[in-house]
Amino acid sequence: MEISPLDTEQIGIKTLEKHLIRSRSKVSLRIGLPKETSIDEKRISLTPGGVSILKGNGHEVFIQKGAGEDANFTDRDYADAGAEIAYSTEEVFKKSELVLKVAPLVEEEFEYLQPDQAIISALHIGGQNESYFENLIEKSVTAIGYEFICDTDKEFPIVRMMHEITGSVAVQTAAHYLESHHDGQGIMLGGISGVPPATVVILGAGITGEYAARTALGYGAQVFVMDTNLNALRRLENALDRRIITAVANEQYLSSALKFADVIIGAAMAEGDRSPCWVTEDMVASMKAGSVIVDTVIDQGGCVATSKATTHSDPVFKKHDVTHYCVPNMPATVARTATYALNNVLVPYVLAIGDAGGVKECLWDNVALRNGTYMYKKHLTKESLAKMFSMDYRAIEMLIASKI
Repeated sequence: MEISPLDTEQIGIKTLEKHLIRSRSKVSLRIGLPKETSIDEKRISLTPGGVSILKGNGHEVFIQKGAGEDANFTDRDYADAGAEIAYSTEEVFKKSELVLKVAPLVEEEFEYLQPDQAIISALHIGGQNESYFENLIEKSVTAIGYEFICDTDKEFPIVRMMHEITGSVAVQTAAHYLESHHDGQGIMLGGISGVPPATVVILGAGITGEYAARTALGYGAQVFVMDTNLNALRRLENALDRRIITAVANEQYLSSALKFADVIIGAAMAEGDRSPCWVTEDMVASMKAGSVIVDTVIDQGGCVATSKATTHSDPVFKKHDVTHYCVPNMPATVARTATYALNNVLVPYVLAIGDAGGVKECLWDNVALRNGTYMYKKHLTKESLAKMFSMDYRAIEMLIASKI
């Protein structure tokens, strides 16, 4: 068979999920994959390959009809991997003890929750309110959030995967909206001989900021990275061979940088909390007409004062003649890649739950999932969320130690 060197999905070089060889799990889990109904969400938590691994370890997987189509996985792909096709969201929830989602629960799904069910999904802190948690408490559901899953190495594996994608996509998006037919400045990120490149200012030196910087450098842009953490700036300078310019994100430097920036990538965040707002409306008003802001942390409140959440179907708005792109689920634009990334992280956790004998038993030993739990047995378990929504909480360690 002749293989094109440009075909990334031919045999031998196509994207594959991590393969795991394990003995049969201690218990057989009933795992549900409902079709995402949140606006423009196209990802799904597991690939057919991931389903095959779970099935091989003795678990049952129920997937709603059409759930993988937006990521270019067919029902036949999942059925061949051993999943049972369900024909409604209600059926998936009814048959499952562990539900894997991408987006947070929507109103309809709360009706289908069953007592002692476990949910693993994103939380999107910036878009939540007190009633979301009250509904989980009422149903006595164990909820684990992507944003909180953190192992002993202090890494947030799902957050990191999605941030790598988000950083790269953010720069691609900004380049798009700089073009003339999108009312941008009509400039290229990289420039050409005799014409200087665009200036990209990245707020935040974390994973999203790093991958945004790598992509912007790849385009040939001039890249500034700003953060309040000098160690993070130093690490990124070294990682990128000092090809970027760094500065402390104080009011003086921010005000100066925004006046000459063509693109602002907002990537300033605090793990498990609202993102800090570094850019004031006055700073935005001082920017060049036709410049672009991509606020990648809008799902955690945003780091630009003028940002407000948008959608993939209506992604931008103008404020002070500056284009704002503030879509919360940016990795959904590359749904297939993002699904492979999610699958690679989630499958080992699901296997760990099965090996331990269930979610409750797994929380004893699995630090990452224990850290990821924000709701357990009618109790909110995250202090940061309790402060944010003026609710009571109890530490997860106390709850599982008391054998509730």
